[in-house]
Amino acid sequence: MKFPLFKCIFASIFSITCLINHAQSADFPNRNLRIIVPVAPGATNDYLARSLAIELGKALGQTVIVENKPGANQIIGTSELAKSAPDGHTMAMLISSHVINPYIAKSLPYDSKKDFIPLAVVGIMPGLLTVHSSVPVKNFQELITYAKANPGVLAYGQPGGLSSGHLTMEYLKKEAGIDVLSVPYKGGGPALADLLANRFQVFINSPTATLPHIKAGTLRPLATTGNKRPEVFSDIPTIAESGYPNIVTYEWYSLFLPAKTPPAIVNQLNAEVVKIMKSPEMQKRLLDIGAESRDYNAQQFAQFITNESKTWGQIIQSLNIKPE
Repeated sequence: MKFPLFKCIFASIFSITCLINHAQSADFPNRNLRIIVPVAPGATNDYLARSLAIELGKALGQTVIVENKPGANQIIGTSELAKSAPDGHTMAMLISSHVINPYIAKSLPYDSKKDFIPLAVVGIMPGLLTVHSSVPVKNFQELITYAKANPGVLAYGQPGGLSSGHLTMEYLKKEAGIDVLSVPYKGGGPALADLLANRFQVFINSPTATLPHIKAGTLRPLATTGNKRPEVFSDIPTIAESGYPNIVTYEWYSLFLPAKTPPAIVNQLNAEVVKIMKSPEMQKRLLDIGAESRDYNAQQFAQFITNESKTWGQIIQSLNIKPE
């Protein structure tokens, strides 16, 4: 039996949907855009957002404004994105905490999977494990040996509750069987200040803030947390290659859009961001901070986020961390 009427209705609906999406895309952008950064100015994702905003504004012919909305481990800024109009004019530069928060918070003011569209990777970098120069170790293996021989003597800084650096350090403690005290801080800046003052000795953080102090000799880099050595740290081993293959974590800086943003706009923005991040100028900026770009399209990036959520979920489960 044939249903010509239903076919016509379906075809009409499909055509109308295509026309609406085309009209929305053709009219985009029609005003200033904004990138919400859910942390205070000066952080790595703030730096990358501001660098990207200039180039994206040139490409789209509109001003791109960066707005800092810090607080609650990214939740405040992320919540604002969830409530924004899904028309492509509002994005947010989120980090790995976006896929960590659902595992550690009993409730969130948004659904991290349903309320957002992963747009594009801006930069991805491994964490960098450093120690204060006063610690009597020269490499990662010596650190593990020293920590085992001196349980509870070393302390590490925890830059924000259950951040990627914090969770990676706790995972290393479990895998290596070492006792290193945790010292909590409200952010990477205060933690770094106390590390330099030798109030604690071990730190896993993004390389951006620690690089100047490594060059000055105040801090000593011992390992990175990714699955390969970054070009800028080619002489520093990964934790995985140093005997702990299960420990592979990254901090990533990526753009998200509100759910229901038209696919044509998603793909347009993704193509522009990927093109910008592949430029020599932006590649150099990433290289200088130990990061790299990933030219994922929107669908590939969505799969990346799914994989990252699974990885952090397994780590959190292994540490027996319960939502609070």
